[in-house]
Amino acid sequence: MIETRPKKTQERALLIGLEKMGVSKWDLQDSLEELRELASSAGAKVVDTVTQKLPKPTAPYYIGRGKAESIKESCQDQQVTSVIFNDELSPAQGRNLENLFARKVLDRTQLILDIFAQRAR
Repeated sequence: MIETRPKKTQERALLIGLEKMGVSKWDLQDSLEELRELASSAGAKVVDTVTQKLPKPTAPYYIGRGKAESIKESCQDQQVTSVIFNDELSPAQGRNLENLFARKVLDRTQLILDIFAQRAR
């Protein structure tokens, strides 16, 4: 008898990077490529990467409000299930972004911890 198991739906991830003062565009691209590999290792399919150039992260959303709204629309259009930030988010930023996007929001550190947790099972 052939047993059929329901397929686990693959996470669809959107990567976010911030080009801050003092960080070259090339360093950001290398870092985002590494983040893409980490997301793949965690089992996610990366559907897009978004960057924004800001002197420093904003307190409420890490990125600008307008960019956050644009990303929200992209998430809906591309059926994104997870948004992964290249840098560490504060708990308040993560909460604000999850409320705005209505999707799971992770930063690089959380993604790495998720990979370790998956491998430990």
